[in-house]
Amino acid sequence: MAQHFLLSAKARTLSLRSIYAGGEDKAYATFCAIRWHVTEGKPVCPRCGCLDSYAITTRRKFKCAGCLHQFSVTSGTIFASRKMAFVDLLAAICIFTNAVKGISSLQMARDLDCQQKTAFVLCHKLREAMAAEVEGETLDDVVEMDGAYFGGHIRPANKVEDRIDRRLAKHQTGKRRVVVVLRERGGRTLPFVTMSEGEGVEIAKRVVDRLAVIHADEASHWDALHAGWLTKRINHSEAYSDGVGCTNQAESYFSRLRRMVTGQHHGVSPKHLSQYAHEAAWKEDHRRMDNGALAHRALGLGLAHGVSRSWKGYWQRSA
Repeated sequence: MAQHFLLSAKARTLSLRSIYAGGEDKAYATFCAIRWHVTEGKPVCPRCGCLDSYAITTRRKFKCAGCLHQFSVTSGTIFASRKMAFVDLLAAICIFTNAVKGISSLQMARDLDCQQKTAFVLCHKLREAMAAEVEGETLDDVVEMDGAYFGGHIRPANKVEDRIDRRLAKHQTGKRRVVVVLRERGGRTLPFVTMSEGEGVEIAKRVVDRLAVIHADEASHWDALHAGWLTKRINHSEAYSDGVGCTNQAESYFSRLRRMVTGQHHGVSPKHLSQYAHEAAWKEDHRRMDNGALAHRALGLGLAHGVSRSWKGYWQRSA
């Protein structure tokens, strides 16, 4: 019991109570400290890089002494044009990272007392920043590959005589997608949304080093992997690990993603599936970090990421 308590305390280093007890000023100081960590929280002009600026205290803004550009701590980031208070933004990040299997925008909206659309856009901005952390990443050493189908569920008719064969292509909704995941043991997890699992071979050619060892199951489309890599296979009808091949790390990722999609969101459209897949990959990769470090990392990614063009108002997308 004592050991369990110590482990729990180590994982819990940040709480909503402490965030709101600190107030708006402390939350604002946290944003400044993370955005401008190189200068210890002192503002840097995002336009010209000048270190000489003065504060416009009435609006929490700064004016550059060099180019006269006015900017704030969120200028040029995914939080640009924000309307939420800094303490609410920090609380939202804490809630988002605490939810290890995801959180719905409705629940986030209830917790923050904001509109569901506001929570929805904010969560997707955070997912976009998380996905950018692994952009251009290359996997080496031992890499596990697998694919899983999501979406496109067809509800069976009530009467048995009215039911159709849902496996036939003519009865499909067109919303079914495959998440192909490549996971380096002890490294990063890269998810990709495709129409078929076999497309994972071409993905591997782009992101997996030729000296890596790939583990995959016995599906026939993975046979092409043998031409480019040392490949080890596992037949899941016989075992999940036989001492030669194993994809349990990839299956662990899918376990988290399925619980996220079915347990929290109850369904994800193909348009947004990739972002949810990246959120699950980010949380799986950093699952050993305490929640304070996770929130700090997520906020840093958001402040380092440029303005989101996908999750801004139509009048801001070309700005």
